[in-house]
Amino acid sequence: MSKKCQSIKGFYDVLPDKTPLWHFVEDKIREVLDLYAYEKINLPIVEPTSLFVDSVGTHTDIVEKEMYSWVDPLNEDQLTLRPEGTAGCVRAVIEHNLTYNGPIRLWYQGPMFRHENVQKGRQRQFNQVGVEAFGFNDANIDAEQILLLARLWKALDIKDVELHINSIGDPEDRLTYRAELIRYFEGFSDILDEDAKRRLHQNPLRILDSKNPAMQTMIEGAPKLSEYLNSEAKAHFDAVCGYLKEAGVAFKLNHRLVRGLDYYNRTVYEWVTNRLGSQGTIAGGGRYDYLIERLGGDKTPASGFGIGLERIILLLEDMGVILQNEPNIYLVNLGETAEKYALKLSEILRSHGLKVVLNSGGSSFKSQMKRADKSGAAFAVILGDDEIKEGVAQVKSLRVENVQSKIPIDELAQFLLKQAS
Repeated sequence: MSKKCQSIKGFYDVLPDKTPLWHFVEDKIREVLDLYAYEKINLPIVEPTSLFVDSVGTHTDIVEKEMYSWVDPLNEDQLTLRPEGTAGCVRAVIEHNLTYNGPIRLWYQGPMFRHENVQKGRQRQFNQVGVEAFGFNDANIDAEQILLLARLWKALDIKDVELHINSIGDPEDRLTYRAELIRYFEGFSDILDEDAKRRLHQNPLRILDSKNPAMQTMIEGAPKLSEYLNSEAKAHFDAVCGYLKEAGVAFKLNHRLVRGLDYYNRTVYEWVTNRLGSQGTIAGGGRYDYLIERLGGDKTPASGFGIGLERIILLLEDMGVILQNEPNIYLVNLGETAEKYALKLSEILRSHGLKVVLNSGGSSFKSQMKRADKSGAAFAVILGDDEIKEGVAQVKSLRVENVQSKIPIDELAQFLLKQAS
């Protein structure tokens, strides 16, 4: 007997009972993005490994230990399954000169891949919606993207989320701050865990993100990056906060928020919830004004964010949201003539926008009615040879007892549409 096939750890199936909720979330996201005139771009899931090393950063967890990379045996190319979306979108902007006619707003959706410890809200294949704006230098684009997310939470009726925001300044600011941070942490070498010691001289800002309880008091006492911002970066951040206050969006200044990718500068933010445990970040992003130039393009200001779809789904499920893709009609058919006509009738009903399940494979009236009830349909349309001769169909409510009507076939669609509304 052959071994039973199973999915790879961290790679999972979205089963039919879950897809209605996924479609609901995806539809709401598209609707909100349309309001802000973002254009869809479809990107490949495989890119040159160098793209992520050069953009995300050599000393990040993603590049050091999480990427799925290999050498293509056909041509020796070094390739990687994308661990995040911004780098690929920037590559496309440069390659196709998409900012030639001026600033552009783009969005994309699809799977990302990171070899992480699998837990609730964290898989090795996960789905993101990415939103990027290129060529906008003013603080109002930072604020607009945050407001876009606030509008999305309203559209999804999500309330238990909090906006955390910070400025990490420009590269020169972080160089100065980095030196001060290393000096500070070196004074606590006996408290630093192994992960922090590894990061100390490579990426000390990531130590601020540590969740190790033994290090929290030390981290709280660390110098704050806000004290090292240049005047332009500070003015930019003040403007972002001013826009948010004017729009009535509450936020929390989080001086420990640095994000995990090297390309960010100035504004960074996360939307977090306390309903998902340690994986409480459902969206995050910020500004990355130097990335396009770093990857070979012209200097172009940019900002964007990513939405973790699995975490949105988990949050909605935790809120008790359940959606089902139920048909309007189950078409029961009995007899040779009725069975032949039923296929045509089902197409007529679908042409009017009704969702129809056509009974297939014959079977008794009792068995078909059981299937009809199990399908979740609101109505069973019963068609037999006698009904065909008479030019009618029986319509039986599957949700209200003893409600059944005999309807002329040429009036059936309008009758059902009226009932469905």
